[in-house]
Amino acid sequence: MTSFLTDEQQSLADEIAALLTARGETVAVAETTAGGLVSAALLRVPGASRYYLGGGVMYTRASRIALAGQPAELYANYQGTTPALLDSLAEAMRLRLSATWCIAESGLAGPGPSRSGVPAGRTTLSVAGPVSRSEVVETGLDDRAENMSAFTTLALHFLRDAILDAPPASAAPA
Repeated sequence: MTSFLTDEQQSLADEIAALLTARGETVAVAETTAGGLVSAALLRVPGASRYYLGGGVMYTRASRIALAGQPAELYANYQGTTPALLDSLAEAMRLRLSATWCIAESGLAGPGPSRSGVPAGRTTLSVAGPVSRSEVVETGLDDRAENMSAFTTLALHFLRDAILDAPPASAAPA
């Protein structure tokens, strides 16, 4: 059977699983354009229940409000996901599931630009936890499936790097 995840994604998920398990930490996922692939990568690792607390594909405003408990007023004049908006989503989902970490991703897979002119291939990544940060990344790709895969890889790298940058678990804030 062929995996729907790349070798790089599987390797990153294995590394994240080992890091979280060794640190006694947990993760939640709030993804949009990756369509569940970030969660799938993390859940592919045997023993995922030790570190994976849950997640959701928050593809719409309604799902962000219902699943992450985001206030509707955050989306009143929604023109696309900003780093601040995604930071809020990541922190809300982290708290909702009582996770140490939350990785969030929201972008435009394509094809073509959004109604507001955002190009296909742009995603915003946010991690909330002992290290919190966000970043906007552009792949330069217009292909929907290729972007979904690229966004997954980017999100896994982003989470892994934040965990590596965090103080040891015993020194991390609760």
